[in-house]
Amino acid sequence: MRDAETFTVDDPRFSTARVIGPMMLSVDGPEHDRHRAPFARPFRRGAVRERFSDLVVREVDALVDELAPGADLRRELAGPLAATIVMHALGLDRADRDAVLGWYERIVASTSGIAEGREPTPEGKAAFRELGAAIEGALDGESLLAAAAGDGGLRRDEVVSNAAVLMFGGIETTEGMIANLLFHLLTNPEALARVRADPSLVPAALEESLRLEPAAATIDRYASRDVSLGDTDIRAGDLVTISIRAANRDAAVFDDADRFDLDRPNARLHLAFAHGPHVCIGMHLARLEAHAAVSRALERLPGLRLVDPAAAAPRGLVFRKPPELRVSW
Repeated sequence: MRDAETFTVDDPRFSTARVIGPMMLSVDGPEHDRHRAPFARPFRRGAVRERFSDLVVREVDALVDELAPGADLRRELAGPLAATIVMHALGLDRADRDAVLGWYERIVASTSGIAEGREPTPEGKAAFRELGAAIEGALDGESLLAAAAGDGGLRRDEVVSNAAVLMFGGIETTEGMIANLLFHLLTNPEALARVRADPSLVPAALEESLRLEPAAATIDRYASRDVSLGDTDIRAGDLVTISIRAANRDAAVFDDADRFDLDRPNARLHLAFAHGPHVCIGMHLARLEAHAAVSRALERLPGLRLVDPAAAAPRGLVFRKPPELRVSW
């Protein structure tokens, strides 16, 4: 992940780019810097905490207010929270949240299908066109998107593609990490009791959940030259699929790696946000959202428990999360 010259994303087979076009996730070197730089500053840790801390808590509380026993915390808390916050970050507050969630689900399905050997879907292409139209409406004024298209130096179509991947990642992986953390706590009674008694343990629980079940389980690279890695010979042009999930369970790094351990001293060595030039631009915002969502849910929903733990087990090839998180309290 750190050697972008040897293992590049800049290949016509790259799945996300086949759905939404060239953007920061599908180019390397100076071109990558050109695409990423206009968006980087607002997502730094200090800027995120200053701009989003109060907003995230207010949005979490508003969503919790609407919950009733039997609620699906993935679709009624994690997903709507992730969508609302990334829409606000990009200046898309006027867009309809349910419509945005529908677009992103179709884009995710199309991208995941490519990883499974299928062609991009017409539904995914249509969803990107609809999302692009909404993004176009935010390219004037004082939004982050307008700045990227102005002083940032990106063409309008490049802003649309980069905004789409930011929204795509800001919803899919943030929803997944919130849902996975809730699943891990609600299926580990001892850890849940400790976090309830001491909310300062939520960050430790989050890092361990990210290690054990990263929301983005695999990422792709393409070899630009012949190279040997370990005892494997890789040829120029070969697809190299990196399993983040396997790396995060490396027995040489993590003891008893398949267990959720609230006291794991090196949990933050996980690679859930990737590494190198393509490290997740929104990781600080995602952590903030997950911390607020889980802390407030545990505080405001006494006796929170899963209705059907087996049905909630995370699954997926590229993106892993619970199909649903039906709960009572």
